[in-house]
This record gives sequence, C-alpha cells and structure tokens, in this order.
Amino acid sequence: MNITQVDLNLLKTFEALHDESSASRAALRLGVTQSAISAGLRRLREVYDDPLFVRTGRGLAPTLRANQLKPVISEALDRCRQSLAMVDPDIQQYQGRSVVVGLSDDFEIAYGRQFMEAIAQRAPKLRVIFRQTHSQIVAAALLDRTLDLAITAGGFAQGRLSRQVVGEGDYRCLVDSDQTSIGLDDFVTREHVLVSSGGFIGITDEGLAAQGLSRQVCASTSHFAALPYLLKGSQAVATIPGHAAEAIARMTGLRVLPCPLALPRYPVELGWRTQAQLDPMLLKVREAIVACFI
Repeated sequence: MNITQVDLNLLKTFEALHDESSASRAALRLGVTQSAISAGLRRLREVYDDPLFVRTGRGLAPTLRANQLKPVISEALDRCRQSLAMVDPDIQQYQGRSVVVGLSDDFEIAYGRQFMEAIAQRAPKLRVIFRQTHSQIVAAALLDRTLDLAITAGGFAQGRLSRQVVGEGDYRCLVDSDQTSIGLDDFVTREHVLVSSGGFIGITDEGLAAQGLSRQVCASTSHFAALPYLLKGSQAVATIPGHAAEAIARMTGLRVLPCPLALPRYPVELGWRTQAQLDPMLLKVREAIVACFI
C-alpha cells in the first residue's frame, strides 16, 4: 500500500472513531454524514487489513491493532495541526478540536469550572475532556496519548515527560456540624469516611500510626463527589485535600475544619509529553491551567 493511494482524511475518521466509540458521534464531530463515516471505516479496514473497530453493547470498541495505531495517527495529525498553526499562530481554529486533561475528581470539583472558563478565553470552542487519573498511572496515560495534560500530586518522573509545579496542597476535615474546630481526641473517636483508590489505608492512617493511634473507618469511597451524600446527617468526618473540602463545603453547607493531625503538604504538578510542548493549542491550555492556581 502506497501513501499516494490513501485519502489522508481517513486518518481524521480513524481518530474520531477511536475517541468517540460511535459512528454517529464521529460524524457529528467531523461535520459529515454517518454514511460517510461508515464508508471511511470500510476503507480503513482495507488499508490496515484489520476490523479496527467492532460493535459491542456500548458502541464501537477498538481492536488491538487500532490501539497500536492510535498514538501514531494522533501524532501525525497533531504535527499537521502544528504546521498550520505556524502559518499564523494568532489565528487559531479550535472548532472540532479537543484537549484531554487528566486529574482526580478532587481537582475537577475544585478547579474544573475555572479551567473551562480560562481555556475558553484563550482557545474559544475548544472542547475540554476531563478524564480521571492519579499519580500511579498518569505517566503511562500521557505516554500512550490517552491524556494530553495531567494534574496530579506527582507521578511525572519519566524521561519523556515534562512537569511544572503549579501549587501546593494540604489536608482539612469535612463535617456536617456547626463546630469550628476538632481536637485530636474527638478526631480519633469519631467515625471516618475514607477516600482511597484501594479502600483501606490513607495518609490519615499513616499520620495516626506515627503517633501510635488509629481510627475507625465506617465507609470508604473512591470518589470525592460522593462525600456530601455520605456525610450529611452523620457525625462522621472526612480528611481530604483542602481545595476539595472548600469547594464541597461551598456547594453543600458542610463545614471545613483544620485537621488536628500534622499531615505533610504536597506539590501539585502539571505534566505533559515533552515532545508535544511546542503545540500552540497545548501551550494555551497550559497557560490557562497555571493561571487558575496563581
């Protein structure tokens, strides 16, 4: 197969199908008919000698070959977009483009709306896709292009990634109470709601163990967004990042209290693929995100 025999618009069809997992949504994204997408998929299957996408109960699922092709095709299209931006960097067309930002839901709760507004000012009509991640998996997600940018408390120590410290985090207590403080004795005797991907141990347990103390966890969740429903009407306490505690309290009427346990502060970092740092679109998005932490 020679490249002169291939309609390079098929690569845009491939990217849209992989991102959207649906022929109808891919058609909407590209502004074409669904039959055009179906025809493009048939041609792609001939070019790559593979089904590429198979129908499931939840839409179109990529095959192994499609997942192998995705980073190569996306990089090729990104280079084309960068070349067009070089003609006139001040005139950008963001309609139909998207940026995938990886973050845990505490950052999404606290900063998501600010990110949307700041990015819209710099890149109008660009679609922002928030995707859940954390420090243990973020490097792999950036390198396989599942994410374009990511915000976590670390995890970017990889040679092909760049990072920037944008802030510093701390921990605070979230309760359904009128009290203005909580002592260590009260903190230890209360029931706790733990937010943890594993569901058993958190940084609070480590801090208590250092003092020979422990706590009673009555429930565990992997989502900060569930806390209002778990805490309302109870005497339980949740110890979570301060930015999320403040954002949840503003929306729900829960109260934020200083944590009586000395827990370490941590850096908040923005990470990206070093190779992609000259993409004008990603530069604008990075600038927008950094501005939200200043």
